[in-house]
Amino acid sequence: MFPVTQTTTEQTTEKTTVPLTTDGGDHEKFAHYVAKNKIVESALGGTPLVALCGKVWVPSRDPSKFPVCPECQEIYNSLPKGE
Repeated sequence: MFPVTQTTTEQTTEKTTVPLTTDGGDHEKFAHYVAKNKIVESALGGTPLVALCGKVWVPSRDPSKFPVCPECQEIYNSLPKGE
């Protein structure tokens, strides 16, 4: 199971070594769902995150200022509830 409880947003920096995929440029306009335990790792070490929708980036912006990615939301809603 893939635990997901928080959202993050995109940032591009010189430290990012993983290519960013935007599929037409819309991904940077949204907050994305990622595994909660990966957020701290990314914040401390600058490790890129992978959203439920496949977006890869190093977050730095306040996710509350962006709407949730529709694709991430759809995937999140389809996950089993509980745990």
